[in-house]
Amino acid sequence: MSTKAPAKKKPARKQTVRKKPLGQAPIIIFSICISGLVTLCIGVFLAWFLSLDVPDIRSTDDYKPLVATTVVDRYGTVIDAIYKQYRIVIPERKMPKLLPLAFVAAEDSRYFEHGALDLWSILRAAINNLRSGRRSQGGSTITQQVTRALMLSREKTFSRKLTEAILAYRLDHLLGKREILTIYLNEIYLGEGAYGVEAAARTYFSKGAQELNLAEIAMLAGLPQSPSRYSPIRHFRAAKARQRYVLNRMAEDGIISAAAARAAYRRKLDLNPAGKQKETNGYFTDFVRDQLEKQYGKKGLYRQGLTVWTTLDSRLQKVAVASLGQGLKRVRKRHHDKKLPQGALVAIDAASGSIRALVGGADYRKSPYNRAVTSRRQPGSVFKPLIYAAAFEQGLSPQMQLMDAPVAIRNPDGSVWRPQNYSHKYYGPTTLRQALIHSRNIVTIKLLQKIGVRPVIQLAHRAGISEQLKPELPLALGASPVTLLEMTGVYTVFAGHGLYHRPRAITRVRDRHGKIRPWPRPAAKRVISPGTAATITDILTEVIRQGTGRQARGIPGAAGKTGTTDNNMDAWFIGYANKLTTGVWVGHDRGRSLGRGETGGRTAAPIWKTFMEQAEKQ
Repeated sequence: MSTKAPAKKKPARKQTVRKKPLGQAPIIIFSICISGLVTLCIGVFLAWFLSLDVPDIRSTDDYKPLVATTVVDRYGTVIDAIYKQYRIVIPERKMPKLLPLAFVAAEDSRYFEHGALDLWSILRAAINNLRSGRRSQGGSTITQQVTRALMLSREKTFSRKLTEAILAYRLDHLLGKREILTIYLNEIYLGEGAYGVEAAARTYFSKGAQELNLAEIAMLAGLPQSPSRYSPIRHFRAAKARQRYVLNRMAEDGIISAAAARAAYRRKLDLNPAGKQKETNGYFTDFVRDQLEKQYGKKGLYRQGLTVWTTLDSRLQKVAVASLGQGLKRVRKRHHDKKLPQGALVAIDAASGSIRALVGGADYRKSPYNRAVTSRRQPGSVFKPLIYAAAFEQGLSPQMQLMDAPVAIRNPDGSVWRPQNYSHKYYGPTTLRQALIHSRNIVTIKLLQKIGVRPVIQLAHRAGISEQLKPELPLALGASPVTLLEMTGVYTVFAGHGLYHRPRAITRVRDRHGKIRPWPRPAAKRVISPGTAATITDILTEVIRQGTGRQARGIPGAAGKTGTTDNNMDAWFIGYANKLTTGVWVGHDRGRSLGRGETGGRTAAPIWKTFMEQAEKQ
């Protein structure tokens, strides 16, 4: 038996542990911290940038500021605008070639050479400010001014200036120079409530920017530095000095010749008086605005840049403002009253319902409350033709007689009403025709008793009265308040052979894309027969010839009716001739008497006559 020698054991391997270099771990930790810090800074920067609420403008198509809705009359003439900021955006192609260059010469002569910032201008301004000891110059470029207007507050802090520079740099890289300049010329505030060159041209010169001459262009280009100080309407000498500066800069830059600059400086400027459009058309524009808001909402009205064609005849509107103003001054003069009474006038084309003139007060700038549309006043005797029309529709004859004698009517509460004629006299047997001609109260009340109140109220509503009229006998004397616009609309039924066209102010609207939409127009409706309308017209013609409306005589073929309420608090006259139906109301807002003898015939009829005489000449 053999024996094996024991196997030799292999020596155990030594396990070696690799040691990392001591300096590597801190570097990794440091790198992670730096990355985290950079990420945090980027996040903070992005959060800060987003907090600025910067509009995403990548082209002029993205520029959608607050803009005005333009209002034009029946002939296409611009008469007013509706806005929160009076701005009308126009492309560069609709500007005179010299207009952008004038603003560049005046505000940033190196605009086409530098980037978002002009470091040379900033340095020069800083040196001049240090020398003068005050901030007399600025170094902002046109790009910075656009940035400031679109995106930032007006606070003068370092952070705001830094933000402005960053955003200007961004805008300069997204848009071309021409695009930025176009935005600038539409955005810049130029005084008197006008933003942008188009609104400024209309405000100061009553024309579009495309029509401006060199003298007018230079005047506008001088405004951005201080629109209030250089307003040509309020500070003409300062504005002329600034105009000279702009013309000289344009000549120095070779944009125009020295001779052209001198000729432009000598050229007479035809300035538009401040507030003239609002003074003349403000009440009508407010009426249009209310209708547009219902259709488009406030956002659409102030953002879409609508153009609205209206029924207004701007020539008749000027006549209406003047006629009403003169009449109100006569009333004040008769009574030596310090306070001018209020008044309103509405003129409507009976054949279409188109409102040709609308004035809602003595002075729009002092009181924009629209008394033609909003104010509800007792109409007095101008309501009576509705009662007689309802009677004739039932077959009663104008020659039918009722007794004009004292009457006592017991009210539901047990009290007794004893109405009287205005003259406090009674005239015995009276035909319906004579009762309307001479506005006899007693006969009218008895007629209303005979035919019933309900048919009259129903007729009034068909003729355009929207108010809830009280079903009581005082309705015969015009005791239920109505508006002048609706009451004048009633008379278009008599003038229009029994047809009623709802009064309208808008014919069509063009949106920002150029699409024109006709404004809804209700169809005419038959309210009374042509025979009844002719009978009422024949009687109302005699009201002017021999009745209470004699002060309105002189208008061929005119027919109309006066109205006076208790204590002479309201004076009315509504009449028509040559398809134009016009209503006039005079009174005080606070229920105050106009004064002794101030009736519809004495107070309102002369205003109506003055307007209608001038209207025939237009």
